Amino acid sequence: MLLESSSAEQQIASSALKSSYFDPQRRTIRPIGAYALRGLASDGKRLLALDSVRGHILQIDSATDNTTVLNPHDVQAFVDARGLAFWEQQIWFVKGNQVLWCSTTDFTPRLFVALPYEVDGVAVWQSTVYVTSQRAGYIMVFDRTTGKRITQFSSPGVGIENLTVNEEELWVCDDMERSVYCMDRATGEVQFSVVTPYDCPAAIAFHANASTPAASDRILYAAYAEDEYYIRDNPNDLDNSRELTSRHRTFIHPVHFHYYADRHYALSNGYLIEMSYVEEIAPLEETPTIRDLEWKIALPAETPRQKVLAVEPVGLPFTEEIQEGQRVAVFRLDKVSGNGGGLFGWKALLEVRGIKYHLTPRQVEKLPPLPDGFQERYLVDNDNLSMDTPMIRRSAREAIGTETNLLRQVLSIRNYVYDRMSYGMKPHIDTPDIALERGVGSCGEYVGILLALARLNGIACRTVGRYKCPADPDQRGVPLQPDYNHVWIEFFVPGFGWLPMESNVDDVAEGGPYPTRFFMGLPWFHAEIGKGISFEKMTAADKPDDISLGDLSINHIRFTILEELPPPT
Repeated sequence: MLLESSSAEQQIASSALKSSYFDPQRRTIRPIGAYALRGLASDGKRLLALDSVRGHILQIDSATDNTTVLNPHDVQAFVDARGLAFWEQQIWFVKGNQVLWCSTTDFTPRLFVALPYEVDGVAVWQSTVYVTSQRAGYIMVFDRTTGKRITQFSSPGVGIENLTVNEEELWVCDDMERSVYCMDRATGEVQFSVVTPYDCPAAIAFHANASTPAASDRILYAAYAEDEYYIRDNPNDLDNSRELTSRHRTFIHPVHFHYYADRHYALSNGYLIEMSYVEEIAPLEETPTIRDLEWKIALPAETPRQKVLAVEPVGLPFTEEIQEGQRVAVFRLDKVSGNGGGLFGWKALLEVRGIKYHLTPRQVEKLPPLPDGFQERYLVDNDNLSMDTPMIRRSAREAIGTETNLLRQVLSIRNYVYDRMSYGMKPHIDTPDIALERGVGSCGEYVGILLALARLNGIACRTVGRYKCPADPDQRGVPLQPDYNHVWIEFFVPGFGWLPMESNVDDVAEGGPYPTRFFMGLPWFHAEIGKGISFEKMTAADKPDDISLGDLSINHIRFTILEELPPPT
């Protein structure tokens, strides 16, 4: 429904702009003097962190950022260390291939166990020690008193992982997966996972909520550590005083999570954002006058991770129509001429969150048939997908091999495409047969190949887009412009519904293994607009066939991050 007045939007935005600086559920902790936090722990009262650059064991006040170095005379042994755990006045950490511990009064490291490969993280619970290793691909479980290995679990992700224990749960963060996994610490089975609000989580820990210190209200914190680039003013170079350089960036932020077991997904951190999509009429000089235009632009969709709070027109009024369940704004222009101008579009207030579905191949073994109409809409070549070419048909067979499980089929198709494609921007989108033969493509070409191979294997799927908010939650209240549009896909699992899958973003490792963070998941910064329908279309009775949208207008896309949302409930 179109909101003719912006008063509701203004009230929501005004309420959201109240500072969350003192809200422990949303406050970012920025320890003073810290360089790269790669370990995080709590003793129930104190939040502790390991700075691997300086070798400092830090005690951090989560409300004020006040920072104390606990080991000022014993830092060298902790330089380049990772992981941090606290148990019975012992501090545990890893360095190289060694698992070490020391007391809280004497920071002299003592060897617990040395392994034949590098280790990345450690957690301790009662008589059990958990150790992660990307090189090994396992979480290893040891007896704390004897040092003997009890068992091991397969790592849930493919990156460098760190971990913590919460009662009967083992929580694991993975820097490449941008994810936190909740596992059964006895069996290693993943219960659910969530996407983190920032990239590259390096460590996690549960810590008391300062406002409600009950054990059930503890906050899951994640530490992040990376190098960031910035423009520096160099006073020694008068001719070129601006230069690109880098610096350490490290901080701690709460990870929100709520698992809806009956819906098979978990929601994580979200943000209130304002998004606008506006067309500026700027026709090319040789463009003839076109009269009575009907210009349609898809509106943001209502989804489990995205709520549309308000929509209003920009420049010109619009009416709404529904296309395949999707809201579309319809603008009517009397004419566009070569010397004309103007602006029109929409502005929306959105709540967006991270989402991650949790479905296992076993759950989708026996599926009902596709709903009526799906075969005609989502299993056909309706977008130049080259599904009748020998190359695409052969690739569709090769991609799944003998696999019969739908989830494994989709993942096999994705990995098949990733093995054969590399990302590259192009001025136009080629058909899947051309793009696959070339081996380089944009997100739109990845989508075309994925759609063709999936549909030929009987998997209903559709294109979704259209833009991503610049993914830095720290830039609040400032208009942000995305550099490019973006598309991905959704595939349909009968009995469960539509599940998202990124197009090219997870193709980050030559030859794999590829992360699955955005396989059945999306981060908070995706704006879902137009599912299976055209994002934008213009028609007019006297429009020449060779005139496109780009010949008549320039689009302006703007996001403003207003505030982080409270945790989902």
